Amino acid sequence: MSIYTTNGDKGTTNLVRTKNVSKSDDRIQLVGTIDELTSHLGLIKTMMDRAEDIHFIEGIQKNLNTIVSGVADPFNREYKVDDDKTELLEEEISRLEELVPHSMEMRLPGQCRLSAEIDVARTVARRAERALAAVSVKFGADNGAKKYMNRLADYLYTL
Repeated sequence: MSIYTTNGDKGTTNLVRTKNVSKSDDRIQLVGTIDELTSHLGLIKTMMDRAEDIHFIEGIQKNLNTIVSGVADPFNREYKVDDDKTELLEEEISRLEELVPHSMEMRLPGQCRLSAEIDVARTVARRAERALAAVSVKFGADNGAKKYMNRLADYLYTL
């Protein structure tokens, strides 16, 4: 099977249960933004030293893949994000907050390469969250996914 199908040459693609969806459709935009976020997280992993941190980021990437699958196939219950995934983010945020005193002072991105990459990922996560909200209005969306995306940006801010 070839990587190319030529179906997209006319500006359309397919979802699991919907054919010929415009590539400008909000769902396709959301999938692309989450794909971008997952790639940024991959770059962040290459700069991390602690295996635990890398493993945690990989878990996030897997959860993002679940969200993408849920957008493509919203009726499949396997692609719902359970509250325990969000709770893991909350626990990690709390752990990180204990390590470094939290300041409400605005900080500028770019303190180091890793920090700058995390800030880029955070802004892409916020964009993905907004895109998910738009999809939710038009097509419905998993409430667990919306909660997870909101907490993910908080996690990246804290990280």
